[in-house]
This record gives sequence, C-alpha cells and structure tokens, in this order.
Amino acid sequence: MIIKSSTSLRNDYGNISALAHEVGEPIYITKNGEGDIVVMSIEAFEKREQLMMLKSRLAMSEYSLANNEPTVSLEEARKRLEAKYNAKIQS
Repeated sequence: MIIKSSTSLRNDYGNISALAHEVGEPIYITKNGEGDIVVMSIEAFEKREQLMMLKSRLAMSEYSLANNEPTVSLEEARKRLEAKYNAKIQS
C-alpha cells in the first residue's frame, strides 16, 4: 500500500502520477494525517473495473446454477450465436 500526503500530491504531482503508472495500484492520499482520497492511473482503474464486472457476471452465473435455472451446452450456445451471426450477414 502506498500512502502519500495531500501536500505531496499538490507539490509533486508529476512524480505521483509516474508512480501511479509504474505500480498500477491505488495510491492513498492523506489530509491532516487521515485518509482522504485515492488516486490511480486510468489503465489500472479500467482494469479494476473490468475485473469487478467479470466477478459480477461470475456471481450471477453461480446464482443461476445454484437456483437450477436453465442452461445450454457450449455446442448449443455456438449454434445460437452462429445463427444470429448468419442472420445479420444475410440482412
């Protein structure tokens, strides 16, 4: 965990920005000795968002399986996708 003061952010933005890109993780900014905000590179933020979305989708899938909701085989899913794809090409 990287912790920097708000004074560091204000006075040395360039180095904190470079650090955020280098480490690819959040940097915690304190104000008056207490946690205030978190900064991170856009790349790290987007990667984190994608991971959260994936985890959410996996959780929904696990919920569906646990509640015996209908499923399809991989082969059936492929057939359905191919049918949709072919229908779009023909239209």
